[in-house]
Amino acid sequence: MNVTTPANGSADRRAATLVMACLGVFVAYLPVTTVAVSLPAIQSALGATTAQLSWVQDAFVLPMAAFILTAGVVGDVHGRKKVFQAGLLFSAAGAALALCAQSVQVLWIGQALAGLGAATLLPTTLALISHAVPDHRERGKFIGLWATSLMAALAVGPIVAGVILDHVAWRWIYLLAIPVSLLATVFAARLLTDSRAPYERRLDWPGQISATVAVTALVYGVIEGGADAFTAPKVLTALAVAVVAGVAFVLAERRSDSPMLDLALFHSPAFTATTLVAMIAFLALIGFFFLLSLYFGMVQQLDTLQAGWRMLVVTACAILVGGPVGRLMHRVSARVLITGGLVVVSASLFSLTGVGADTSFVSLAWRLAPLGLGMGAVMTPMTATAVASVPHHLAGMAAAGNNAFRQLGGALGPAVLGALLTTRALDSFPAHLADAGMTGAAGQRLATAADQGGLSAVAGLDLGADTGRVMGALGEAFLDGLRLCLTVAGSLTLLAALVAVVLLRRPRSAGTGHTQVAASGGAAGAASVKVVEV
Repeated sequence: MNVTTPANGSADRRAATLVMACLGVFVAYLPVTTVAVSLPAIQSALGATTAQLSWVQDAFVLPMAAFILTAGVVGDVHGRKKVFQAGLLFSAAGAALALCAQSVQVLWIGQALAGLGAATLLPTTLALISHAVPDHRERGKFIGLWATSLMAALAVGPIVAGVILDHVAWRWIYLLAIPVSLLATVFAARLLTDSRAPYERRLDWPGQISATVAVTALVYGVIEGGADAFTAPKVLTALAVAVVAGVAFVLAERRSDSPMLDLALFHSPAFTATTLVAMIAFLALIGFFFLLSLYFGMVQQLDTLQAGWRMLVVTACAILVGGPVGRLMHRVSARVLITGGLVVVSASLFSLTGVGADTSFVSLAWRLAPLGLGMGAVMTPMTATAVASVPHHLAGMAAAGNNAFRQLGGALGPAVLGALLTTRALDSFPAHLADAGMTGAAGQRLATAADQGGLSAVAGLDLGADTGRVMGALGEAFLDGLRLCLTVAGSLTLLAALVAVVLLRRPRSAGTGHTQVAASGGAAGAASVKVVEV
């Protein structure tokens, strides 16, 4: 049995671990907003439909959701340092392939490789921190810096993409990740101490296969349902497969003596709450970034750098509040921080329903800033509570599980909100064409083009003297879809706030102040878990 003891507490060792963990999560999340703000340029260069653009985002996020749990297990078994380095190499390989892509299909493959690298990095970075900093109070500060690095990647991405697209082709947005990943791999070999789970674990193939099938089928069904119809045979088949595979995953995990995700963790209200909050919040957040990028490009006709500066309002505010929130965690309960942050995010999303085609930067900024402040208040306590809700030796599994559901939400975000946007916009487009005076055969031709190829197909037509009227109608139709999506996203974050209020209860007695999962010996040396309140 592979057993390691916690790190010796050396300040230098902890600092090195923190630097590498922060660099790893920065590499993992850099493609999220870098690609999001580049979607209009990618669409124009590769002739992609809205559904294909959704897959550009989801080709990255899907492997994150599907393989995070397995990556956590592989790190527990074979060593987290090795898995961390492998994740960096996958990220570099995916970026290199995307850099060379000449079609949207090759871009999907590159994105998928980068997503696999991110899936490998996320649980191992948190597990490395947990191993190096066993004290949960000090660990909270480290996780706060980890979350800040995540938000920094989201902040830097749009600016990097904007500067690059002002000078060269869209594909060069992937260049930065390659040298950063390779250099981090070299430094990790010198700076990191390897660690494994303190009990024997094995790869859970039935759980992995069923989880991958369930997540992929679900997201495929939602995307294709939005692009076609939710009653289409392929969509119904995909959704049915997702349900069957989801049930198979639950059964496999219940029967496994070395589960990828021990379902007993969900007996902990704190773990359950933070996992649900992570999934719902990231569905709204990543979906929102996808829609916001299209709004800047299709409605406001901004270039990538202009869009990047506007998106920076969100991420900069999140970074600004992230540090103070990490220090407040020992004075203010996670329940208050998470619930309050989600309510602020929801209010911001509802306020954005008032934007139009000519909304100024200042008018947009006061709506976007609370979104960043709210997310900054949620990220650190959400992650720290998930890890602290289980004993030290199960922190890797808890981190992987929380991240898996977070990325499932992130994968569903562009799919769900993209489907809602497309459906509502296409429904209202003919009426807006009529309002703009485009009736008869001309209006019918444009409506048919939109039905067959999406709104982007209309934008690509040679409209001649009618360009202004058609683009105005197109923008109004898009805004109809955007307002519906913002209403749904705001409602979802309110639902997440309700989950936090109900499940993040105060402990029943004084003590450490958090819920733990106690381990007991299981078959073949694996750990089965039960939840106790302390």
